[in-house]
Parts: sequence; C-alpha cells; structure tokens
Amino acid sequence: MLFDTHTHLDAPQFDEDREDMIKRAVQAGVTRMINIGFNRETIPTTMKLAETYDFIHAAVGWHPVDAITMQEGDLEWIASLCKHEKVVAIGEIGLDYHWDTSPKEVQHRVLRQQIALARELSMPIVIHNRDAHEDIVRILREEKAGEVGGVMHSFSGSWETAKMCLDLGFHLSFGGPVTFKNAKQPKEVLAKVPMDRFFLETDSPYLTPHPYRGKRNETAHVRLVAEAAAEIKGISVEEIAAITTKNAMERFGIR
Repeated sequence: MLFDTHTHLDAPQFDEDREDMIKRAVQAGVTRMINIGFNRETIPTTMKLAETYDFIHAAVGWHPVDAITMQEGDLEWIASLCKHEKVVAIGEIGLDYHWDTSPKEVQHRVLRQQIALARELSMPIVIHNRDAHEDIVRILREEKAGEVGGVMHSFSGSWETAKMCLDLGFHLSFGGPVTFKNAKQPKEVLAKVPMDRFFLETDSPYLTPHPYRGKRNETAHVRLVAEAAAEIKGISVEEIAAITTKNAMERFGIR
C-alpha cells in the first residue's frame, strides 16, 4: 500500500505508454497517486486523469516557473476546480530561483495570492522550493500558511529549514534523492523527521531513484524510495508504506 503524493502522469514523456505505466504502478503496490496540474496546459490533463482513475487525485495551482503567465481569471479557475471532489490540494506553488523565467516579485505575488486562496477555501498547499529557502519560509509565515498546512514537495533543505517548516504545520515529502549515495542532507533530514510528518513521492518523470538514475522516472519507482526510507528509519518497507500512506490520506482528507 504505497502512496505517490507527487507525480506528473500527464507529462509528454509518458505519451507512448501512459496506461501501461499506470498499470505498472498498481502492480508495484501503489494504491494512491496525486497528479499535479501546475499551469494552463497541465491543469486540464490532470483533471482528466483524476476523473478517469478512482485512485488518482489532483492538485491544481500555478508553478513559480510559470508565474509570469498567470492571467486575470486563472485564480478564479483554480478556485472553481477546488470544489471538485478529486482535488485535494492547491499546488504546486512556491518559489524557484534556479530557472530565470519569472521575476522574483511576480513569483512572490502569485504565491501570496494562492496561499490566500487556500486559506479562504481551507485547502492544503503543495510547496515547490528551489534555491529559495529563506524567502519561502518568510512568506509562509507572513501569509499564515500554517492555518492550512500542506507539504514541502521534494524537500531538499537543511534540518534547520525542515524544523521551521514542521513548526509551521507542514509535512515533508521525499523522493528519489534519498536513494542517492551522495545525498547526505536528505538522508539526515529524513532520519530526524517524526514518523507522522512525512510522505513519499516520485515527481516522475523527474528525479529518478537509484539504480535507474538518469532514466525516465515513473510512479512504480516510489517503492524504491520506500525501501530507502525504511533503511533510514530502521523499520520494514511495509511499515513505511502503511505509515506514509496514512499520513497522506489524513493530510489531504482522502477516505
């Protein structure tokens, strides 16, 4: 019983074998998935997946890389989709200082708008944070994001940053990097995170775990993340699967 809390099943990398890829995930024991719709193109395809498969849920939001493309009416569109029974979060939203596609001030504005919407609708949020640890924590605090909480997707920060996010009421999610031999920091953080405060994810088709690093990732590989987490936490894979699935089901209000 595994839960991939962050995947992109609608990515073009899966156009040739999407149905087979989803079947492989189910055969690997993945019973729940959250697909992420993050811009004008992927929100509709995410909704279609969620409506097609009982075990696929949706998160919808505006990615920071695409923040500059957000237009008047898009926030209302997201709000309307949040009424759908399969939409469980607003995201992925956040800050990305790695790709120079949207000015920081635009990213900040779009993030603040979506946090405000999440608080209005009482929806958890999925946070994307790349090279922006200080600003992301500051904005989450200023916008009182802890009132709705959510998840720090593919967490890559230090334990100090992790503690601040945990104190704000957020969960941390871990993916392929915890399987890398040289990924010291994610392993150290995962070792310290309380058992009821973390999830597993793939971010497929990206961040492929060892031993498939460098190849296309897919949701079935969340089992490899679970195996690494089990070793780090010193418990069985079955226990990790059960605990992280329970955590995610509760956090995202899935029955």
